[in-house]
Amino acid sequence: MTTNGTKITREDIEDQLREMTGDVSDRVEEATSSVMATAVAVGLLVVSIAYLWGRRTGRKRSTVVEVRRV
Repeated sequence: MTTNGTKITREDIEDQLREMTGDVSDRVEEATSSVMATAVAVGLLVVSIAYLWGRRTGRKRSTVVEVRRV
C-alpha cells in the first residue's frame, strides 16, 4: 500500500518501468549510431593504410628486367 492508502497495481509498475527504460533505449540508439559511424571510419582508414603500405613494399621489391638486343 502507498502512503495515501491506494494499492499499487501491476499496471502502475509496468508504466513506471516503461518510462524509465524508454529514456535509456533512446540514449542507446543514439550512441549506437555514432559508434557505428566511428567504426566504419576506422575500418576504412585501416584498409587504406594497409593498401598504401603494401603498394610501397611492392614497389621497393619489384624486379627490373632489362632487355637488350645484340
